[in-house]
Parts: sequence; structure tokens; C-alpha cells
Amino acid sequence: MDLNRDILHAKSFINNEWVGHSTSNILSVTNKYDQSIIATIPYADTSEVQFAISNSVQGFQTYSKFQAIERHDLLLKIRDGLLAEKDKFINLIVSEAGKPIDYARGEIERSAMVLQFAAEEAMRISGLVVPMDYGIGVGRSAHTKRIPIGPVLAISPFNFPLNLALHKIAPALAAGCSVILKPSPFTPLTALALASLCKRMGLPAGVFNVVICKNEEAELMLKDDRIKMLSFTGSADVGWNLKAKAGKKKVVLELGGNAAVIVDRTANLEEAAKAITFGAYNYAGQVCISVQRIFVDHFIFDQFIEKFKIAVSELKIGSPFDDGVCVGPLIDRIHLDRLQTWVNEARAKGAQVILGGDVFDQVHNIFAPTLLTNTQEEMKIVSEEAFGPIAVIEKVQYFDEVIRVINRSRYGLQAGLFTNQISQMKYAHEHLEVGALIINGIPGFRVDSMPYGGVKDSGLGREGLAFAIEEMTEPRMIVY
Repeated sequence: MDLNRDILHAKSFINNEWVGHSTSNILSVTNKYDQSIIATIPYADTSEVQFAISNSVQGFQTYSKFQAIERHDLLLKIRDGLLAEKDKFINLIVSEAGKPIDYARGEIERSAMVLQFAAEEAMRISGLVVPMDYGIGVGRSAHTKRIPIGPVLAISPFNFPLNLALHKIAPALAAGCSVILKPSPFTPLTALALASLCKRMGLPAGVFNVVICKNEEAELMLKDDRIKMLSFTGSADVGWNLKAKAGKKKVVLELGGNAAVIVDRTANLEEAAKAITFGAYNYAGQVCISVQRIFVDHFIFDQFIEKFKIAVSELKIGSPFDDGVCVGPLIDRIHLDRLQTWVNEARAKGAQVILGGDVFDQVHNIFAPTLLTNTQEEMKIVSEEAFGPIAVIEKVQYFDEVIRVINRSRYGLQAGLFTNQISQMKYAHEHLEVGALIINGIPGFRVDSMPYGGVKDSGLGREGLAFAIEEMTEPRMIVY
């Protein structure tokens, strides 16, 4: 694949320079559908990581003094540049992430919106007037001002290589922070293309850096006191491990889940079946809020199953470059094997396979859209995050009982409820232990400005532009 040298080079991007001298410590980036090598990138060594940290500190010292209107204008220039080059970014995302092209187009549109939101939020970062006209405060006034926290270490996942990176980069730039991004080793090229774009749009040196490094070098950044915040999106086990090593840094974690959806007898079953099918299998289920657990009222269970089967039969499976494809490759062969192992384990323990259950295309790492029932909570396919095109469906008798079942999970990111009963909506909202409840929609619903995050093992803190900016700034009070 032509790397389009006008938008990126296959090296780390530090201080507005392309950096990387190793000829032996190399990352090979592959096309996730045919496994051909797209590019090779030198891994950054210790000296290059230190170069990134020191220049991020220098970049922060410069950029934190920019006025709000300057930050606003830069973000809009980056947005406009992204839209002008969107076809190149779409091609990168489809190639290195294996994302279906329709979904990749949507990621570009959302990313442009994130930059737009960030630009707008840069103009309205504000503090609080603090009441103190009582006691020893009589005659005094006080207010707070939000101050950028400092250099931010951002670690982003493969599944949204642009948008989830921008959910860290854009609010940091709006707030006046510098950023070092460590992208997923599966999808570094999109991040490097963004870095090149930012440079061409006039972002000062050192403000945004992309470091392609192994975990050992990433830990140097994590533990360095000059880095003031970690923003991580990825698996729960990795995220909590990083938090334990982060020391005194502020930490925001956007982690995984095994999202549940409930369908009660008052729901529009056809609409629910189509939406849940998409929510479970789009992008081969490689979304942290993909539908994984489906609970259906016993009264309409069989009816729902039939509508679900029809919806699945209409899914297009194959190359992510083909229009209309919903289920494409998994990001790596290891996950194809893992899913087969989990399904086989569930089968052995009594689970019934309603749909799929096996590899669909070994050569292209595609697992068949799969639906299981008669599962048990201790099965990995139920209790852990599948991150693949697999869902389980169970019949439920009582609404309060299914809420308790959902809450027994160690995860709590988002949930969906299909119902036309106000009482069910209210009860679920009050009792479900999740970061968000989506009514008559799938857990995978997200508007990029909303507060997004989970509870329990699903995360710490919130993303969404205004909320991320609050995480990336600190209140400083003046009393006079």
C-alpha cells in the first residue's frame, strides 16, 4: 500500500519531526483482511521516548499560553484538513483496522465533529464564583479558573484509531495541554497521519507527539513525573494495571464491558431485533459497547428469536473494503482462536448454539455471527468481554431479577432497554449499575459530546469533550 508520503511517514512523530533509527526493532503493520504488510515502523527506544517527554514539556510551556481563540482556530483548521483528506484516512482505517468501509466513513464524520466540539468547548472553559460572604470571608470575593494540567499521556485502542485517539487529543488541545499518544500497535498509521496533518495545520512543535513503542518504553512515560495525566482506553486488566503504576498522576480509564440489553413484551420486536443484531455483530463485535448479553421477556422470546435470525441472515460478511459489509475480520488470529475456545467451552458446559458458533473464514480471520443460549454466568462468553461477533440470549421471567443478573457482572459500561413502559425505564435507570442506559436503543449508542464512561471494572472518570476537558484541567482559586 502506498503510504501517501504527503500525509505520513512510517516513524514516530516527536517535536514535529519523524524519528526512528532502529533497523532491527521493527513493528510490521498489516492489512487485517489479507495479512499483507502495509508498512514497517521502527520502535522508539529509550532515548527517543525521553526526547518525546522533554519536548512535550516544552510544547506545553508554549501552548498553555495560547489564548482560547487561538486553540479554537487551530482545532477548526485540523477539522477542515481532516475532511479535505478524508478518503486517505478512510483507506488507512479500513486497511490497518479491518473496519468495514461504511463504518470507517462514519468514524471520519464523528472525528470531525469531535474536533468541532473541542473547538467550541475551548471558548467556554470557565471556573466558579465561590460564595464566601460569611464568617471570616465577609467582604471578600473568590472565583476559580481552570488551568491545564500539563503533558498528557494518551493510550488509544485499535478499534477506533482516529476517533478514540481524538477523544483524548482534542480536549487536551482545547484545554491547553500537550499530548503524547501511544496508539495501538495494530493501528499506528492513522495516528501518524493525524500527526502529519496537525503539523501542516500549524500546531506548534512538541504539542502533539506520536510514539510507536513497546510496553516497556511506554512505562517510562507512565512513571515520569513530568507527565501529569494518563488517559487510557483499552482492556480492563491492562487499564487497572497501568493505574497501579501511575503514581500521583491523574488517571482516566475507558475500559471494556459485556454490555447487556433487555427486551420486554411492550417493545417493537422488529425494530429491536434489527438494532440488536447490528449492535452485536457490526465490526465483528469489536466495540467495547457491543451487545453481548440479550435478555428477552419469556412471553415474546420465541417471536424475538425468529426476527433476530432474519436480521442476522441479512448481514453482509466479507472484505471491509466492500460497501455494505457489516462483519469483517478480527484484528488478529489470536482472537479468532480465543473465540472458538470460548464457544467450545460454553458448548461443553451445556450452552446451545442457535446461530454460528465456528470460524467463518480462517484465511481472513472472520468468525461467524454467533448466538448462544442456555448459558451460565461463569462461562467466559458471558462473564468476560468477548470483543467479537458473539452474543448470548436468555429468557427472563421477572424484570427485577434480570436487573440483578446484569449487575452481577464485574463490568458496567452501558446497557440498553427496549420497552414502552415508563415504570420499566425508571426502575432500570435507578437500579442498573452502568455509566449510561439507552432506552429503545442498543448499548453501542454514543454521541461524542455526552459523558461517556463506566463503573466497576469498566472505567474511571468520563470522556466526552466538556467532561474530558474538566479532567484535563485543575481549578485554581483566587480570594480577594
